[in-house]
This record gives sequence, C-alpha cells and structure tokens, in this order.
Amino acid sequence: QVQLVESGGGLVQPGGSLRLSCAASGSIFSINVMGWYRQAPGKERELVAAITSGGSTNYADSVKGRFTISRDNARNTVYLQMNSLKPEDTAVYYCHAHLRVSGMGYDDYWGQGTQVTVSS
Repeated sequence: QVQLVESGGGLVQPGGSLRLSCAASGSIFSINVMGWYRQAPGKERELVAAITSGGSTNYADSVKGRFTISRDNARNTVYLQMNSLKPEDTAVYYCHAHLRVSGMGYDDYWGQGTQVTVSS
C-alpha cells in the first residue's frame, strides 16, 4: 500500500510564502513523476507543478517565477516553495505521484490534500 502524506498548508497574507511537502511511503519500486495539483471551489483540479526523477520541471503559467518545485529522490519526497502568494492561489493542494509498486506496473497516487488560503 502506498501513502502520500502532505504537510505545510495554512493561512498566509498576500505576498507571503509557504512551503508544502509530500512524502511517499510503502512498497515503492520507483517513482517517475511527482507533482502538485490544486482545486479551488467551483473549479476543476489543475496542474501546478511537476518534476521528473531526472529533475525536469513543468509549471503552470500562473505560478511561473513564484513557485519552485524540488524533489529528494532518496526520501521519495517532493516540495513546493510558494512565494509572492496571491488570493487566487487559494485552493486545496494535492500531491501526485506516478509510481511503480514492487511487483506491479506504474499507476497514479494522490495525497489527501492540504488547504492553502491567501487572505489579509
């Protein structure tokens, strides 16, 4: 069984910063892509940022230059440093991993979500 456990959400003022973390655990053979998605009320879930095992990154246009994704492959952990936060960044942020469980093929796994609220 695989678990993705997120931490680091909360309430922050506009212009502030937060750092999200997500650790994957279980019978993991390898992890291809790890990333962060977000879903605001009344909107569809959208990709925020993703990073491959080799370090290639992809960002949504709305967060480029403000958010930085990084990864610790040895710890199966992905981070999202969020700077210059705006009210429109308010959403539930979900960790995602495309990984292979020992003895099985690759599949998608999700964390439980962590709330990020940007408000004065």
